[in-house]
Amino acid sequence: MGEIFHIADRAVWDAARAEGGPYEGSTRGRTFAEEGFIHCCGSEEQIAGVVHRYYRDAAPEDLVLLVIDPTGLDVRYERVGDDTFPHVYQPLPLTSVIDVRSVLETR
Repeated sequence: MGEIFHIADRAVWDAARAEGGPYEGSTRGRTFAEEGFIHCCGSEEQIAGVVHRYYRDAAPEDLVLLVIDPTGLDVRYERVGDDTFPHVYQPLPLTSVIDVRSVLETR
């Protein structure tokens, strides 16, 4: 299984790092506790579509793209509309995040 991606609110990501984790954001404006899983993308193509649909009005500096190594995580690939997306069914350990990128590259 290759890396997966999560679009995160920079403030939520920074708070998780400051507290030593785990990261518990799920999607825009919702936490893992509220949603029950963390929304992710399985490909670069999916990232661009999600940014366009849900984050196009967000300031790019307010978002980061987390690159996640899914090894050892409870990841389930689930159908959403006409596509399949990975969902992480646990809070995300900081050690699973292998890179943090700008979402500007996906717009």
